[in-house]
Amino acid sequence: MSERLSRRTKIVYGLGDIGFSLTLTIIGAYFAIFLTDVVGVSPSIAAIAIFIGRSWDYINDPLIGHLSDRARTRWGRRRPFLLFGSLPFALAYVLMWIRPPFESHLALAVYYAVVYVIFDAAATFVYMPYFALTPELTSNYDERTALTSYRMFFSILGSLIAFTVPLAIIGTFRPENAPRVLLMGTIFGFVSAAPLLVVFFCTRERKEHLELEQPKFRDSLRAAIKNRPFVFGAIIFLITWVSIDILQATLLYFIKYVLKRETQSDAIMAAIFITAILALPLWEWAARRLNKRLAYGVGVAFWAVVQLILISINATVPFQVIFFLCILAGIGVSAAHVLPWSILPDAIEWDEYQTGSRHEGMFYSLVTLAQKIASSLAIPLALLILDASGYVPNATQQPASALLGIRLVIGPLPALLLTIGIVFAIAYPLNRQTHARIVQELEERRLSHKQEVA
Repeated sequence: MSERLSRRTKIVYGLGDIGFSLTLTIIGAYFAIFLTDVVGVSPSIAAIAIFIGRSWDYINDPLIGHLSDRARTRWGRRRPFLLFGSLPFALAYVLMWIRPPFESHLALAVYYAVVYVIFDAAATFVYMPYFALTPELTSNYDERTALTSYRMFFSILGSLIAFTVPLAIIGTFRPENAPRVLLMGTIFGFVSAAPLLVVFFCTRERKEHLELEQPKFRDSLRAAIKNRPFVFGAIIFLITWVSIDILQATLLYFIKYVLKRETQSDAIMAAIFITAILALPLWEWAARRLNKRLAYGVGVAFWAVVQLILISINATVPFQVIFFLCILAGIGVSAAHVLPWSILPDAIEWDEYQTGSRHEGMFYSLVTLAQKIASSLAIPLALLILDASGYVPNATQQPASALLGIRLVIGPLPALLLTIGIVFAIAYPLNRQTHARIVQELEERRLSHKQEVA
């Protein structure tokens, strides 16, 4: 079925993403600097803790995705995970921001690695089924872009809040502000869990998917590997979000030490993310007017160029120039948020067309797994580059080598990754016409099957 979704459904579903955006953006933006500048561990120790914590998802993601594919309940396949996982999600998040009374850097590394593992497990339990709801709510090519746009509105709004409100609560990242960091974590942990319950109570899954055969784990993996549109879409998603992860983890270092405008961080972040929200209709229009892959290529190419310009500036540049460049960056950030997510669901119908089954949970779990594997390597690598470059936590003046290291991880590295993403987008094998034909044939198959059963 390819009927259009109501505005209410789009808003309710999109609202669910604000909790994930808040928690994950805050971790991406502040967790590294919290470990180095508040807890007091070296960047290399922080890198170890983050690597171990994120590596658990190598196992965690496919298991939860497969479980949601096989689930059959009166509430559907995905929604029960939101109901029962929301409270553990909130509590695990609070643990991330406690400064335990350990002096040993090894003990601190173990603590933060363990709580990161716990949080990632709790987060995966709710966000993997949530992501897999997208292709189940509509099979319409353009409606999925619209649905993803609503979701990305709340995602970017969450990022905007995450880059501004926590700083108002914490102040500056210094050891004496550890209680404020914990207060911030507690507030956002419980606020982020509430939208999941709204999605549970206010959305409904399509009943025909409950009637499909429960897939086996090996069959789901095989279906993903053989699905060419999925593989290309996964690579596009992976490249884009690894770039975003790296920027989130290092942007505050750039603002604090290169631009020397830590007190204006909230204004800089607001410029990026308010622009990203306002630009969402632009990219939805571009995806309808052209197609998703071409719109993606234009958007992230623009963003990569702006990012390279940004790293060429320093503390002497007027704030108005910085603000303008951040507005331009926000236009590209908007494209990077909405288009990779809207490309992925179209591979689900290709899968059903080829195999007769649907493996949304496994597909989305493999995508996020690949992204987390890459991020678990890329973000610690960025921190190790800072460590090797001579970075000194809370130094009034960083060495020139450290400033160069910060510039490298904030500009050329993401720009290179985004360029690779554009190449795969150009070669993406599924367009609007082909997808529409597949959806039509699937509808005819289902109707024929119902007539045979009757």
